[in-house]
Amino acid sequence: MKLQWNDDLAIDIEDIDEQHKEIFKRVNNLLDAMKGNSEKEEVSKILNYLARYVVDHFHAEECIMIKHNYSSYKNHKDEHILFTKDFSELERDYEKYGVTPELLQQIQWRLCNWLLDHISKEDKKIGLFLKKKH
Repeated sequence: MKLQWNDDLAIDIEDIDEQHKEIFKRVNNLLDAMKGNSEKEEVSKILNYLARYVVDHFHAEECIMIKHNYSSYKNHKDEHILFTKDFSELERDYEKYGVTPELLQQIQWRLCNWLLDHISKEDKKIGLFLKKKH
């Protein structure tokens, strides 16, 4: 399953929406590289980039929440921390075992499904909060 952006996922914070689109693009690149038997170095490069990008993205979201006194900031940040740990575990599994059916399944579940769920629920709440506030 590839990640597909649609306007229902937009939270109406332009920078954040653009970052979400970029994350989707990079996750799809990762899945393509893993399924296409790309060189280990290429997959590792995509994983490393994605790991850094997601951390930067989470930081951007968290700065917005802090700036606007978002009441669910702590819970939202906790979700980011858990995701980052999960992602690191997937990276370690890849480095240790390479591409396996189990790893692809875990990426689908722990990466793709998490992103879709998090954006459509938790990130949307930030957008709604800011709309009400302004």
